[in-house]
Amino acid sequence: MLYTDDPKSGNWKATPSILFDLQDPDLFIDDDGSAYMFWGSSNVYPIRGMRLNREHRFIKEGETVELFNKDLEKHGWERFGDNHSVNDNGYIEGPWLTKHNGKYYMQYAGPGTEFNVYADGVYVADSPLGPYHYQAHNPISYKPGGYINGAGHGSTVQGPGGMYWHFGSMALPINMNWERRLCMFPTYFDRDGIMYCDTRFGDYPRYAPSVAGKKGEFRGWMLLSYNKPVKSSTEAQGHSAAGLTDENSKTFWLATANDDRQWVEIDLEEPATVNAIQVNYNDYKSDMYGRYEGLCHRYTIEGSLDGNTWTTLVDRSNSYNDTPNDYVELETPTRARYLRYRNIHVPMPNLSISAIRVFGLGEGKAPQQVKGFEARRQPDRRDVTLTWKPVPGAQGYNIVWGIAPDKLYSSWMVYSGECTRGNACSHEIKALGVDQGYYFTIEAFNQNGIARTVPLVEVK
Repeated sequence: MLYTDDPKSGNWKATPSILFDLQDPDLFIDDDGSAYMFWGSSNVYPIRGMRLNREHRFIKEGETVELFNKDLEKHGWERFGDNHSVNDNGYIEGPWLTKHNGKYYMQYAGPGTEFNVYADGVYVADSPLGPYHYQAHNPISYKPGGYINGAGHGSTVQGPGGMYWHFGSMALPINMNWERRLCMFPTYFDRDGIMYCDTRFGDYPRYAPSVAGKKGEFRGWMLLSYNKPVKSSTEAQGHSAAGLTDENSKTFWLATANDDRQWVEIDLEEPATVNAIQVNYNDYKSDMYGRYEGLCHRYTIEGSLDGNTWTTLVDRSNSYNDTPNDYVELETPTRARYLRYRNIHVPMPNLSISAIRVFGLGEGKAPQQVKGFEARRQPDRRDVTLTWKPVPGAQGYNIVWGIAPDKLYSSWMVYSGECTRGNACSHEIKALGVDQGYYFTIEAFNQNGIARTVPLVEVK
């Protein structure tokens, strides 16, 4: 390892490293100056920690302490596979320690990087090396539904105004099994010291950390482009332009050429107020790894009410920034029905885009409140089945739950096509704690707004 008393000077000195065979290490310096190292990434071994001697090259001081391991029989969310579908295996990894109000919150990830249910849980202790106790609300960072999934292997830091933010990784296993992207969610500690992240509408627009009084809050802009028809200049077989609006990060449009004659056009089917647009490029057979000089994405996006008269909404024609996931809030919200992307330049050998997501508000009605909502805990107490009646005009639903009526900290977004079977909707959640009771509610949403949640349903 390297050390210095003046990081800005650039003068660093080498010292024997403690980071030998430590998977996912986390160095923690306590308020009193004491230092600790935590680590772990295994489907067998637990999260472990040790104290370090800061006065003597951060060498180990004392014994290695085993803090805790996964407990699949009690913690449903730690089970392996998409939707926690495998009853064995599961990894425990990525420890990260946060101190708040004298308590130590040891976060850890499971069950696996590549799954939609990759999440972070937390144990709490009165000292860095424990003993640690499992928090009643778990996992704390969880985003299994929506456009892109996963929220695990995170780190919690303080941003502007001392507000906490949790960074995690989201699964995008297209080119390789552990491909991922980064996410960021506002994080809180309630009056009882419960740590939690807000992931409801987690990949919709939110206020930035710098916006006083609103930082991290959902903007209230809905997705206008979901499953809307798309036409394109060209498309390669198996990768049609429909992949741009299906809210699946693993599907994508692939043009047959990579030049400035390529375009796609989205029909929102009805006029709406457009507030923001997100363009998520896809890395299709680029054979590019790491950073390269001159990477940039250049394009324009136009809007139209009639498909004939167009106005430029986003102008990146002179941009020389590397923006593979470009999010643009319009300076002036614009009423439009058609959106047209025109390519100028991408740094990859192929023009491929995972999604063009359009946010704003439609001019119709928000959906009605859900009816017939029920929650049935299964014989395997880690599982619960939720059923309700389909709501006409709903794009999808947010299932919201928690360990108390005032602690509804978990959510799962499901789109109508994922949960509707004829005259009924259903969804299974396999993430419960065996010894914990829960409260569930649900809200329907569409491009026009969000319905009221239903009265809470208790699951003992």
